[in-house]
Amino acid sequence: MLDAPKSAYARAGVDVVKVRGIQRFMGAALGETFRIRTSGVGTPLIRIGHYSGIVDLGDGRALTLHTDGVGTKILVAQAMGRYDTVGIDCVAMTVNDLICLGSEPIALLDYLTLKREDDLLVREITKGLVAGAKQAGTPIVGGETAILGDMMKGIGGRAFDLASMGVGIVRKERIVDGSAIRAGDAIIGLRSSGLHSNGYTLARKTLFREHSPTDFVSELGKKLGDELLTPTKIYVRPILRLLEKLEIHGLAHITGGAFTKLTRLTGVRALSFRLEAVDHPLVFDLISEEGKLTEKEMYSTFNMGVGFCAVLPPYQATEAIRMCRREGIEASIVGEIVKGQGVYVGKVRLA
Repeated sequence: MLDAPKSAYARAGVDVVKVRGIQRFMGAALGETFRIRTSGVGTPLIRIGHYSGIVDLGDGRALTLHTDGVGTKILVAQAMGRYDTVGIDCVAMTVNDLICLGSEPIALLDYLTLKREDDLLVREITKGLVAGAKQAGTPIVGGETAILGDMMKGIGGRAFDLASMGVGIVRKERIVDGSAIRAGDAIIGLRSSGLHSNGYTLARKTLFREHSPTDFVSELGKKLGDELLTPTKIYVRPILRLLEKLEIHGLAHITGGAFTKLTRLTGVRALSFRLEAVDHPLVFDLISEEGKLTEKEMYSTFNMGVGFCAVLPPYQATEAIRMCRREGIEASIVGEIVKGQGVYVGKVRLA
C-alpha cells in the first residue's frame, strides 16, 4: 500500500499527522497521572487535548493552565535584527489559549533561553513581554533565563527561544468546553493581524525562496520581514466581555493546525463546522501563490485572517460583533454549526 502524499507543511519540515500522533501518545501517557489526584484541590477536570489544562480549586472555582512558545517566528526576528515584538507573541499564544475555557488569565511566567549573555537582546525581548502583558491585563510574576550555548543555533549569533506559562481562573459552572455547542449556532470570527505565530516553517520556506526578509514587497507595502513580525493579536478583553454578557457555547484560538482544531470543541458528537472564507491579509495570497498551495493546505495551516472563533446562539451574533468592535477587534459571522461531522470551508473538508 502506497503512503499518502505528504502535505506542503510536512515537506517543509512539520508533519502535522505525525505531530498529532505524538500528542495522542503523550496525552494518553500523561493522562495516567490524573490518578495521582482524584479528589479535592488540584483534581483534573478535563482530559488532555483541549486548549488548556484545568484543575479544581475546591471552592467552586477552577484554575486553567497553559504553556506555549513563539516558534520559528523567532528566526524572522533574528534575520531582521528586530526583537521588540516577539514578547507580545509569547504572551498572546498563552493567554489566547487560556480564555478558550472561559477563564480570565491572572498570571504569567516567561522562559527565555539564550546562546550567550546579551543585555541588549534581553532588553528588546522584554519590551514585547511588557507590552503583551499590558494588552492582556495579566502580570508576569516570574520566570527563568537559561544560557544554553551548546544547544542553540539560530541566525546571526543571537540565538534564543522564548516561551510562557500562564494560569487563569473561572467559576466551574462557567467553564466553556464546547459541550454546549448545538446545531444552528453561529460562528463569529475575530480578525487576525496576519500570520500570528503559526505556520512559519512553511511560510519561511515558501516566501524566502524568492525573497529576502529585508526585501521591500510592493504588494505588502513594507519589508517582508516586517510583515511577518506583525504581533499576534491578544483577544482577552473582547472575549471576557462576550463571556460576561452573552451565552457563549465554544471558543477556539486559531493556531497550529488552523481550523482543523475546531473538532476538539465537539469531540465525537455529530456536529460539523461549516465556514466561509473571509477577507484576509495579502500575505496569505503571497504564500499561496508562491508555494502553489491548495485551499485545503492554506486553511489547515494558517488562520487566513481569523485569529479566534466564538460559537454562540445566532440571535446573539450581531451583538457579539458590535461588542468586539467596541473593544477594537473587527469580527464577522464566518459560519454555522450543522449536523454532521468535520470542518469545512465552503465545499473543502479540512478535518
